[in-house]
Amino acid sequence: MSKMMRFLKEAQGELKKVTWPSWEEINRSTIIVFITVILFTLFVFLADKAISFLVQKGIG
Repeated sequence: MSKMMRFLKEAQGELKKVTWPSWEEINRSTIIVFITVILFTLFVFLADKAISFLVQKGIG
């Protein structure tokens, strides 16, 4: 049990050293992630449509 308590105290001490991001940084990062996901999704969609079109022309 003492090992667990020591671990928890050390973990708490380490968490106090962490520099947490501000709300502005979190919001900016979130927007960047959403934009990246949307662009990647659009790219995959268009690539899928192009490949489907080429396969249909090749088979048909």
